[in-house]
Amino acid sequence: MNRREFIGTTLAGSAAFTLQAKPPVAAGTPQIYVFSKMFQWIEGYDQLAETIAGLGFNGIDLTVRPGGHVLPERVEEDLPKAVAAFKKHGLAAPMMVTSILDADAQSERILKTAQSLGIKHYRMGWYPYNMKQDIAPQSTAFGQRMKAVAALNEKYGMVGHYQNHSGNYHGASIWDVYEQFQAIKSNAIGCQYDINHATAEAGGSWETGFRLIAPHVKSIAIKDFFWTKKNNKWGKQGCPLGEGVVNWPKYMELLKQYNIQLPITMHYEYPLGGAENGAKKLSISSQELLTAMKKDLVLFKQWWTEAKL
Repeated sequence: MNRREFIGTTLAGSAAFTLQAKPPVAAGTPQIYVFSKMFQWIEGYDQLAETIAGLGFNGIDLTVRPGGHVLPERVEEDLPKAVAAFKKHGLAAPMMVTSILDADAQSERILKTAQSLGIKHYRMGWYPYNMKQDIAPQSTAFGQRMKAVAALNEKYGMVGHYQNHSGNYHGASIWDVYEQFQAIKSNAIGCQYDINHATAEAGGSWETGFRLIAPHVKSIAIKDFFWTKKNNKWGKQGCPLGEGVVNWPKYMELLKQYNIQLPITMHYEYPLGGAENGAKKLSISSQELLTAMKKDLVLFKQWWTEAKL
């Protein structure tokens, strides 16, 4: 499919996706970016930027990791091209998603290139616990690796965001990373707070964890889920915003109380033709995908306005 055919298929005929000059951002209007994993089926940066701008996002949370829109080994060549395409379409590119876990040579190349292009924020990878070994020593070791990453961030004026991803990962329990951040004492590293994962891990006590980690939150990820039982096993099932178990009214209340005015990244982890898993080819129409994404974006903006954030 060429560029003209793509635009005709996905954007034409829908006012919601009409590209137009964006008005100045009013006070209190959230700056919302979108996790580019949802668009791995789009290869060209110009096409990617045009699609995201048409949806109404302020910018992109770009994948700069294996299998992403920018491959780590090609960061010096491709990241400048991507950023130029985003700027061309009036999009901000303040953040990216990486697999960085250590202060090694590849991490330094990525951060140095990003810094030169005005990108200041990035999500790190996740440290997995080995369930056959003692947990406490592993947590301490992860903390030392995070400290080294923070020092590298400081060198380049970057901020690393460690997500509280659910499962057997360091940070799934908020107390893990809270203790690390307290010990590291650096503004160059903090938490990408994900209310979806926090709810799944902490249940009714997620609010306690949020209040604990709030001073270290650097960005927030938005998505919803509900519990489902398959083959006698309970698990998470992603869903559109407001259709799951996340207590959005309470969360918005806390965001206001703590004056959280930080980068917001929208994630989509419910069935959307494979896009939710970074598929290179969709099993649904691109129009169907974009309509669903637009619906969640509009709803979140509505919540933000109603909460008077």
